[in-house]
Amino acid sequence: MMKSRKMRLRSTLAALALSVALPSTPPPALAQSGPAQSAATTLVADSVRTTGPGQIEATGNVVVLHDGVRLSATRLSYDRTNDTLEIEGPITLTQNSGAVIVLADAAELSTDLSEGIMQSARVVLDQQMQIAAAELNRVGGRYTQAAKVVASSCEVCLARPTPLWEIRAQEMVHDAEERQLYFSNAQFRVMGMPVFWLPRLRMPDPTLDRATGFLAPRLSTSTRLGKGLRVPYFFRLGDHADLTVTPFVTSNTNTVELRYRQAFTKGRIAFDGAVSDDDLLPGRARWYLFGGGQFEVGRDFRLDFGIEQVSDESYLTDYDYSDTDRLESHVALSRTRRDEFILAGLTQYETLRADEIDSSGELPFGQAEFLYERRYDGTMGGGGFWQVSGDTYWRESEDPVGGAGRDGARLSFAGEWRRDWVLAGGIEAELRGRVDADSYWVWQDDSAFTTNSAHITPTAGVTLRYPMSRTTDSGALEVLEPVAHLAWTDRVGADVPNEDSTLVEFDETNLFSLDRFPGQDAIETGSRAALGLTWTRFNPTGWTYSLAAGRVWYNQDLDQFSTVSGLSGDASDWLVAGQVQLADRFALQARTLFSTEDSINKSEVLAMFQNDRFAFATGHIWVDADPAEGRDAPVHEWSWDSTLQINDNWRASADWRYDLDLDNLTKAGLGLEYSNECVSVDLSLSRRFTSSTSVKPTTNIGLGISLNGVGGRRGSRGATCAR
Repeated sequence: MMKSRKMRLRSTLAALALSVALPSTPPPALAQSGPAQSAATTLVADSVRTTGPGQIEATGNVVVLHDGVRLSATRLSYDRTNDTLEIEGPITLTQNSGAVIVLADAAELSTDLSEGIMQSARVVLDQQMQIAAAELNRVGGRYTQAAKVVASSCEVCLARPTPLWEIRAQEMVHDAEERQLYFSNAQFRVMGMPVFWLPRLRMPDPTLDRATGFLAPRLSTSTRLGKGLRVPYFFRLGDHADLTVTPFVTSNTNTVELRYRQAFTKGRIAFDGAVSDDDLLPGRARWYLFGGGQFEVGRDFRLDFGIEQVSDESYLTDYDYSDTDRLESHVALSRTRRDEFILAGLTQYETLRADEIDSSGELPFGQAEFLYERRYDGTMGGGGFWQVSGDTYWRESEDPVGGAGRDGARLSFAGEWRRDWVLAGGIEAELRGRVDADSYWVWQDDSAFTTNSAHITPTAGVTLRYPMSRTTDSGALEVLEPVAHLAWTDRVGADVPNEDSTLVEFDETNLFSLDRFPGQDAIETGSRAALGLTWTRFNPTGWTYSLAAGRVWYNQDLDQFSTVSGLSGDASDWLVAGQVQLADRFALQARTLFSTEDSINKSEVLAMFQNDRFAFATGHIWVDADPAEGRDAPVHEWSWDSTLQINDNWRASADWRYDLDLDNLTKAGLGLEYSNECVSVDLSLSRRFTSSTSVKPTTNIGLGISLNGVGGRRGSRGATCAR
C-alpha cells in the first residue's frame, strides 16, 4: 500500500518537473497564427533520472501527452541540445481521440510529437484501415509520410496470411486534417494477385464520410437493357451539398443518372433523375426527374414542394427506377399551431396506368386548394372547430358528355361543436353537432349539373360508451367497451359532382364517425345507428391483444354506397378487426367485412416479425370487383418481404407479390449479400411478370462490390481468424 503511494507520488513529481523541462515547439499552423501559445508536453513514467547535462531518461510505462496526442512506450531519452525524444517500443501513438493510431518499434520525435521518424511502423485508421511501412515520417503533426507501404482493411492472421485486397505503393501520405490518403505508384491486389496499377491514387480515410471521388461500381444485366455497368462519381460541394453523377452504359442504352442534395439553415432539397438514349425508343430522349424539399419560411409557415416528371409511361419500369404509376407534382404552404391550421397548395397529376392513358384527358390533371381551420373551447361547456376551404380542378378534355371534360370549383364552410359527459354508472357520453355549407361551380356545359349550385348539410350525433376493466390473477389488464352511436344528417340543396369521395373504406377507425365518405363532395345522409364492442388485453409480458366488432343500421336505404364498400342497403356488413402486438417484435392485424349472405367483400391481413437475425412483413388482401369504384376485376394479392442474417457475414432477402386471382406472380426478387471487415458483395435478382401496352416483363440481375474501411463505410467482422 505504501509502495503504491510512493510510486504515484514519484510519477506525479516527474510529470510536473518534465512539463517544465521539456519545451514544446509550436507546430507550423500555430507558429503562423501570431500570439497563440502551444500546449505543454507532459511526461509520466515509472522511473525518471538525469543522465547528463540537459539529458533525461524515462523508463517503465512511459506516457507523453501533448495537445490531444498520446504516446506510450517502454523507454524514452530526452536531449535538450537537439530538443528531440528518442523512444524505444513497443510504441503506441494515438491522435484525434483514437481515430489515428500509430504502432512502431522505435522513434525519434520532437517534444511536441509532431515531427520525426518512426521505424517498423503501422498506422491504424478508425480501427479499420491498416498501413504498414518500414519507416514513417511525421510532419507538422498533420502529415504522415511512408515509403514502400502496404494498406488494407482486411484482417491478416495465420489462418489467412494474404489479405483479400491490398494496396501496395512506393509512397503514401496521410493528411490527418483533410482525412485523405495519397498513394504514388500504387498497385491494387486481390488475394495477392496484381489487378491494376495507378500512378496516383487518392482515397478518403475511414473517418471521412463525404469526399469527392468514385463510389463502388455495379454490374447489371436486364432482358430489356442488356449487360451494363454503373460507375458513380460523388462530388462534395461543400459541407451542405453534394452531387452524384452515374454513367450507366449497356448494349442497349447510354444513360447518365444524377442525384443532387443540399441542406440549408431552414430547409433541404433532394432531386433524382436520369437521361437516356436507348434502343427501346430509338431517336427519342428519355428521362425522369423526381425530387422535393421543405423550407421553414417564417411565422411558423412551412413550404413543401415536390416534382415527379417522366418522358414516357414505360421509362421508370424499363430501368427499374420506380413502381410509381401516377405522378404527382405539388407546392404547398402550411402552418400548424395548437388552435390553428392553414394550408394552400397546387397539385398536378399524370397517370402512367395502361388502362387510363387513352382516357387521361378525362382525369383531373390539376388542382388548387386552400384550408383554414380554427379550434375553440368553452362554448356551452364544450368546444370544436370551424373551417373555410375551397378547391378547383381542371381536365384537358373539353367533352361535355358524362362529365368527361368537366372542370369545377368548390367553396365550403364547416363548423362543429362537441361536448363530453360522464354519466351515472361510468357511462361516457359525447354529443356532436355540425353544419356544412358548400357552393359549387361547374364548367364545360355538363348537362348533369347546373353551372352554379349550393347546399347546406346539418348533422347531429350522440355516442355512448361504457368502459369496463379488470386485472386478472396473472397481472394482465383487460378493458371491455360496448359503444352505441346515433347520427342524423340531411343535405338540402342541389346535387353536385362527386370528385373526391368515390373510394370508401369501412373499418374500425370510422365505425362511429359522423361521415364515412373520405371527402366533401359526398356525405353520408339519413338516420343511422352503429353498435360495436371492443376488447383489449395488456399482458405484463408485453403482449397486447385487441378485438373489435360492429355494424351500422340505416333507417332507410338511400343507395349512397356501392355493395363492395360494405355500407350498402339498410344495414352494413359486419366489421370484425383484431390485432396482436409485442412491442416492436411482432404485430398481426386483420379486418374483414362479412355480409348477411355470409360472403366476404373485403379482407385484409398484415403481419410483421423481427428479431436479431430474421425479419419479415407479409400481407394478404381481398377486395371484390366494383365498377362504381373503377375496379372491374377483383383484387386478391399476397405480398412478402423478408431478410435473414445467416451469420455474421451472410445476409439473404426475398420479396414477391402474388396475384391469387390470376394464380401467378406479378413481381419477385432475391438478394444475397456477403460482408466482412474489408469487402461487401451483393447480388440481386428481380423479375417483373406483368405486361401491358406500356410495361413489358423484365428480369434484372445486379452485382455490386465495395471496399469496407474506406470513406466511412464499415463492414462486419466474422469469425475469419482465430482470436
